[in-house]
Amino acid sequence: MSRSETLHREFMKASEIRRRFLDYFQLRGHEYRPSGPLVPPDDPTLLFTNAGMVQFKKIFLGQESVPYDRAVTSQKCVRAGGKHNDLEQVGRTARHHTFFEMLGNFSFGDYFKRDAIHFAWEFLTVEMGLEPERLFVTVHHTDDEAHALWQEVAGVEPSRIYRLGDRDNFWQMADTGPCGPCSELHYDLRPADDRDVPPKDEFEVLGEAGRIIELWNLVFMQFDRDEEGTLNPLPAPSIDTGLGLERLAAVLQGVDSNYHTDLFMSLIDRVGEVVGLEYQASEPEGVSFRVLADHARAVAFLLADGVFPSNEGRGYVLRRILRRGVRHAWLLGRREPTLVDVAAEVIRVMGNSYPELKKREALIVQTTRMEEERFLSTIEGGMARFDELAPPLKEAGADEDPLPDEDPLPDDAPVIDGQEAFKLYDTFGFPLDLTQLMARERGYRVDVEGFDEALARQRARSRADRMASGVGTQEVETLDDWSLPGGEPDPTWVGWETTEVETRVVGFRTEGDRTGLILDPNPFYAEAGGQVSDTGAVEGKGWKLEVDEVATVEGRTAVWGRLDGALPSVTEPVEAVARVDARRRHDIARNHTATHLLHAALRNVLGEHVSQRGSLVAPDRLRFDFSHPQPLTPDEVEAIEREVNEAIWADHPVRWEIVPLKEAQDRGAMALFGEKYGDRVRVVEIPDVSLELCGGTHLEHTAAAGLFTVARESGVASGVRRIEAATGPTAYRRLREAEEELESVSELLKTSPENLRRRAEELLKERSELERLLEELRQGDGAGESVVHEATLEAPSDWPTPNGRGVLYRGIRLRVRDADDARSYGDAFREEESWGVAVVSTEAADQKPALFVFVTDDLIGKGVRAGDLVREVAGLAGGRGGGRPHMAQGGVEEVGKVNAALKGGEDVLRAALEEAK
Repeated sequence: MSRSETLHREFMKASEIRRRFLDYFQLRGHEYRPSGPLVPPDDPTLLFTNAGMVQFKKIFLGQESVPYDRAVTSQKCVRAGGKHNDLEQVGRTARHHTFFEMLGNFSFGDYFKRDAIHFAWEFLTVEMGLEPERLFVTVHHTDDEAHALWQEVAGVEPSRIYRLGDRDNFWQMADTGPCGPCSELHYDLRPADDRDVPPKDEFEVLGEAGRIIELWNLVFMQFDRDEEGTLNPLPAPSIDTGLGLERLAAVLQGVDSNYHTDLFMSLIDRVGEVVGLEYQASEPEGVSFRVLADHARAVAFLLADGVFPSNEGRGYVLRRILRRGVRHAWLLGRREPTLVDVAAEVIRVMGNSYPELKKREALIVQTTRMEEERFLSTIEGGMARFDELAPPLKEAGADEDPLPDEDPLPDDAPVIDGQEAFKLYDTFGFPLDLTQLMARERGYRVDVEGFDEALARQRARSRADRMASGVGTQEVETLDDWSLPGGEPDPTWVGWETTEVETRVVGFRTEGDRTGLILDPNPFYAEAGGQVSDTGAVEGKGWKLEVDEVATVEGRTAVWGRLDGALPSVTEPVEAVARVDARRRHDIARNHTATHLLHAALRNVLGEHVSQRGSLVAPDRLRFDFSHPQPLTPDEVEAIEREVNEAIWADHPVRWEIVPLKEAQDRGAMALFGEKYGDRVRVVEIPDVSLELCGGTHLEHTAAAGLFTVARESGVASGVRRIEAATGPTAYRRLREAEEELESVSELLKTSPENLRRRAEELLKERSELERLLEELRQGDGAGESVVHEATLEAPSDWPTPNGRGVLYRGIRLRVRDADDARSYGDAFREEESWGVAVVSTEAADQKPALFVFVTDDLIGKGVRAGDLVREVAGLAGGRGGGRPHMAQGGVEEVGKVNAALKGGEDVLRAALEEAK
């Protein structure tokens, strides 16, 4: 039994607390709602979900109606970055976390203060068994109603109810809108003999010290604050409550810290197993154990909800959390990925309550490991540079305390230069807050202003580079620059229905040799959502504008180009016909519909963590950026390409409609990450395949896309991959070009396209063998042949041997790949020599030696034949042989006699010459 199980077997587990909370409120008419995602789906202003009410925000604001008027949830939350940021305190206090669970009950115009107070008191004192005498209550100093209800409903003594100000007991969603006083339940952690009812000032001090802790916050939303700051009563007051699961578990399990509950102890145990150390809560190293346990939870849940490490926004917060974890593992002596093992434990412990963890387990583990390895590759160099910038200030031999001093740094504390801090960030991947934390531990400040200046300079350089390369933002126009003969226009968009329409010019502008027109109605699409703008023409009586650019002006679409002729009037609207280049539009529509099919295929093949990160839809190609932690395998690319083509060939209809945003979300429509949408949106549906929010132009049936081919897959950023592809004519052209290239290469290699792979494999094998032979030659004497014996034999005087030298005999050992190499040697010998015989013993890898005999044509004419010679020579090595007059081959059975056979070949040839005479 593990230490954590021994420690907590007699206490109520957190999973039981969560279940009983949900059951309690469901039995009292509350609709159970699953936890909302950590990334609010339609609120880009909020970094992460940080409270239970986030998923109900539109209900509280009156912007959304639901079929229930009370709800209960266990909401997963993250506070790390932005306004709500607990990152710096994690692991150093008993109750700060990056990830936590908020239990909550909600009323939407149903019950109010009386029932909210009753439910909270009954759940804590009856259902959970907390002692009433250890509970304190706070209310807003103006809320006499709540003050009285706590006494009437719960029987709380007035002395245990404290009236506090706006900072502690008034809640508002924003500067304007729903708000109201709140009331908090606090629990006394002091020893029994030290418990009393403290005065208000002392109560607040005890709260700051963590000896009396807040458990539950009840928000009474009863006002609507207007722009003047006036509080107007709401017609239907509501309730929003939040009870921290980790805090309640610590109380019920009788431990001094949230980190010592069963929610964390198995994770802390896992940290100890991985780093090979024992957890000592009160030791400085205990902080690193707790940070790793906490950060593993945040990492696992953020990855499960589709957040990937990056250098901006939510992804950068995740990267900071991951890298802080790596640094704390480093402090514990660990030089390998650590969080990945603890995150796996998070999945094991919490996967039943949050199935998305198990569903995306492979992704969580893989991404965590990759990100840790990435930082580990630079952290050593970064730590060395940091040591140079901030050497310990203590005397040599003193132990360095890794915990930061709680007291403010002195004004004369040494400062790390901002440019150097930026280099730590830019070169070694150290987030600024990590550098600040490390600096504080050693008594240093960081020049944050200098860091910001260095970062701004880098961004300015990047922006200038983008502009220089033509990738930049156009200057924003206003209608003030336009002539509007009919007043401020409100054009109708008809581009979804048609590419040609009779229209009127209701606005115009001339800039140099270019003219801009605002049309009503307008069929031209202006670049948006990754889809490029239309081109075409606008033609009137005596004039024509070739449209090569489409832009927006204060929400109106304007077409630009060179005007041929002159507009007949500038004081009233002008009649015209607008024609979009229909073929180009159709090509764009092919690629846009295929982009939706690709998105669906990616999610089916790779997993539901895939989400769009960017796109380009042009007439000749499409590009799709998506979240995924690693390169795709060839099999994955093939499966994706096949699935898209199957959807095309199935000839699905492509439908669209305008619906309320809430309806689209309820139907599961995919939205662009971080995009803001209006109250009504356009939904593009390919039945049983895809459902997305999209304002672009599409096909009517998928079959019109014809064909889909992937050109390449690559990475564009950490955790973001890119697929480039084409459809229709471009895809066909690419296939034809590939076939032509295949035929050309086949012709070059003297084979057919069907046999090209086999031919390539043969050539690669030959190359490998040649490289091996070359390496053997380099390691040996540098020669492929070794002459064992060479002699000149006397020939009859009437034989015209060169210079009367006689007959040449040569016995050699030859390194070869195969028999063809030996034959090539023989051909060269017969071509270069005359009146000669060569006996060759071959040496090839993994093969027994073989004997070859080569005879020049002049000797063959005198009756000397290779087949006769090889039988005699091979016999000297225990073998047999035979062949044609000019070339013969024999085997070798006794390898040790090869040299003797090569030398003995001279006597065999001499006997043959005697016979020939």
